[in-house]
Amino acid sequence: MRHEMGDWHPESPARLQAIADQLIASQLDAQLEYRQAPAAAVAAIARIHTDAAIALVRDNVPQALSGQSSYYPLDGDTSLNAFSWRAALAAAGAAVAATDAVIGGEVDNAFCSIRPPGHHARPTEPMGFCLFNNIAIAVRHALEVHGLDRVAIVDFDVHHGNGTEEAFANEPRVLMASFFQHPFYPYSGTDTGIANALNIPLPAGTAGAAVRQQIAEKWLLALHAYRPQMIFISAGFDAHREDDIGQMGLVEDDFAWITRQIMDVAKVHAGGRIVSCLEGGYNLPALGRSVAAHLQVLAGLS
Repeated sequence: MRHEMGDWHPESPARLQAIADQLIASQLDAQLEYRQAPAAAVAAIARIHTDAAIALVRDNVPQALSGQSSYYPLDGDTSLNAFSWRAALAAAGAAVAATDAVIGGEVDNAFCSIRPPGHHARPTEPMGFCLFNNIAIAVRHALEVHGLDRVAIVDFDVHHGNGTEEAFANEPRVLMASFFQHPFYPYSGTDTGIANALNIPLPAGTAGAAVRQQIAEKWLLALHAYRPQMIFISAGFDAHREDDIGQMGLVEDDFAWITRQIMDVAKVHAGGRIVSCLEGGYNLPALGRSVAAHLQVLAGLS
């Protein structure tokens, strides 16, 4: 909550508050188990990111100034404040801890309500609101620490997860499935030379029915054929029709439907094991409602 990049910035602490408020309003909060995010070990982050990328965040955090906000710009969209290093460790730490809890059988699945988001963070640099790649760090933890052989990453953010794709390009232990608006930031995801990436670029204005058809015809066949032992979700909700950062036309029911399809695959092949991490979603009411719809399905309440 204390990481922020300026009052003008859409990737704000208000996003987490909007989610929390909607969970209370929908009476979901009392039916969920909450856990505090621990800080990730730097060694876990280093499985994905170079020493230079880690140092860029750690060593450029501004000092906290009494009554003032100070920022260190990483790019035109991404900056650090005095709390950004701690927030980035907690975001990655939540994803790692959720992975441990799900694989250890403590919980059936987990959603990490975290920020900053992660799927644009490249192994060599932060970018696009993202400091470290939370999903990629968690997936690498599942592979290297827990010894999984087949892991799937599903990304339904309106933007292509270029950092995640770069981290696992042509890695046979990882299948990546995503749809995203195209052409659109970060203008990637159309390289057909990456054998383990199933990308579905979609034009602006695409609504839920067309997305569902693409998922049914492409994602689900590939996921069942791959037989993942665990599924990780880059859960971005900025493809919602009310979100001005993109121009797609999904609604809450679409995110619930997508979640249900992923859960069905996980039940067949992965013992239901899913870790979902918040990525985008910047219209606050739509974000809150969409996350609630996602969690209602994950929790088996819908």
